[in-house]
Amino acid sequence: MGFFDFMQEAIAIDLGTANTLIIHNDKVVVDEPSIVAKNIRTGEVVAIGKRAQQMHGKTHTEIETLRPLKDGVIADFQASEQMIRGFIQMLKMKRSIFAPSLKMVVCIPSGVTEVEKRAVIDSAEHAGAKDVWLIHEPMAAAIGIGIDVLEPKGNMVIDIGGGTTEIAVISLGGIVCDKSIRVAGDELTANIQYHMKTRHNIAIGDIMAEQIKIQVGSALTELDEPPPNYAVHGRDLMSGIPKEVIVTYKEIAGALNKSIEQIEEAIMSALFNTPPALSADIYNEGLYLTGGGSMLRGLDKRISTKTKLPVYVAEDPLRAVARGTGIALKNTDRYTFLMQ
Repeated sequence: MGFFDFMQEAIAIDLGTANTLIIHNDKVVVDEPSIVAKNIRTGEVVAIGKRAQQMHGKTHTEIETLRPLKDGVIADFQASEQMIRGFIQMLKMKRSIFAPSLKMVVCIPSGVTEVEKRAVIDSAEHAGAKDVWLIHEPMAAAIGIGIDVLEPKGNMVIDIGGGTTEIAVISLGGIVCDKSIRVAGDELTANIQYHMKTRHNIAIGDIMAEQIKIQVGSALTELDEPPPNYAVHGRDLMSGIPKEVIVTYKEIAGALNKSIEQIEEAIMSALFNTPPALSADIYNEGLYLTGGGSMLRGLDKRISTKTKLPVYVAEDPLRAVARGTGIALKNTDRYTFLMQ
């Protein structure tokens, strides 16, 4: 331990389209929705995280809610900076007469451009970071679920987040081939909203669509343990009167089918581009699913049927990426060449 280590704080951030997680001292200390509420007139941030999410779709003309990240990358630089700063302020840092320097490891999608990387670094630095390291989401996910990424063995990780689905074959501490598509949790939510509008003539908000996905979302039309039907509340598009509609998991499976087919195609494309020696490893090891989207009922079974390979859903898939980012933070000497 260096003499000045007491003056440095280190945090790992999984900066996601839907949720942001921060790890400090080996614990998840912040787990909040990636959403900001702002006063339109003054530009002042009124709320962030859970409080801002409660306001979403219920604001008046002077307040707007926005998500600073879109498809896994920063879409609104100023709002993202204010959001990161606000989340950091939630942490209980060591008190000192000197302001501690802040070291951050931030997770990013594997398909980001150099400009998008720079935006993440700039946001972190403006939020108070002195040292910023970046690690790709599939790599962090692999570390988080216990894969030894430094071994000369191929492993395929599929991270289905809010904005992007990241598919990567990892060996010897590097991503051998990867595929990143902007079809993930947000797209599935939009599919449900569109289905309710066209099939039932009812308008629903993002939060209700998310609840439908959680309660009756499915990748298959036949499940061994089907969830009960779900009552959906929204606004009738013809009369404008609030309305209730009952939906089934089979109906929602049909609404999500096209997007799931795109995820399947991306997985098949990544498998096609995998070197033969690593394909043999993947045949023996199977595929690993992480991210919130991996919790969709029947998705693992559907991907297994498509690829004819075993598919494993990570334990606590929502936090796999954050956990891996935290491990990388603790072992920057070991994983230095994995980060940028």
